[in-house]
Amino acid sequence: MILFRLYGLVLTVVIFSANTWATELNTEQQKLGYIIGMDIGKSLRQQGAEVDLDTLMEAIRTTYRGEEQAMTDEEAAALRQAYIQKMQAAQQAETSAAGEKNLAEGQKYLAENKTNEGVTTTDTGLQYKVMTMGDGAKPAATDTVKVHYRGTLLDGTEFDSSYARNEPISFALNRVIAGWTEGVQLMPVGSKFMFYIPPGLGYGEGGGGPIPPNSTLIFEVELLAIEDPQ
Repeated sequence: MILFRLYGLVLTVVIFSANTWATELNTEQQKLGYIIGMDIGKSLRQQGAEVDLDTLMEAIRTTYRGEEQAMTDEEAAALRQAYIQKMQAAQQAETSAAGEKNLAEGQKYLAENKTNEGVTTTDTGLQYKVMTMGDGAKPAATDTVKVHYRGTLLDGTEFDSSYARNEPISFALNRVIAGWTEGVQLMPVGSKFMFYIPPGLGYGEGGGGPIPPNSTLIFEVELLAIEDPQ
């Protein structure tokens, strides 16, 4: 949170007036003060925090000089906690709204996709399409497999790709999302499948990294080898 970052700064320089430090950067103290001011300004801007800059500067001056503050530390702690709770609630509401939207869009997509030629839907709701059928062995859930893959969202946004890195990846099949664990077991080595994974078999309500909450995912997966067959 932005408040933790700001209160964590140690101000060890003389604070000059806004006009002075905006135009005169001759001494080490002026330069260091300006650098710290830049850091604060960038952090506020990145976090989207709306603050009164005059009040901010006054609080910095007063605290740095050891003068009487406009509020006690206890009052500041209570206000800080209330602000954090307010921001968390707003973020949770935004996440929930986005999740509901993504869920509805995914359900509509999967309902239409299952009628497309070549698409199979399993009992769990996983959908797949065979692009190339290999003739090798099929892995078990406990196997370590080597694959090339590309993952996209419904809008075509690519969030991960071993092809882009030009490097396949190996992993234990029972340590990935459920859609992968189920789907890759359907593939003989040498196969390439398209998987359409509902959020319940993917990253669910929480999402993960670049994947928004309740996202339906599309994966192109090429099974190169079973490295540790059981």
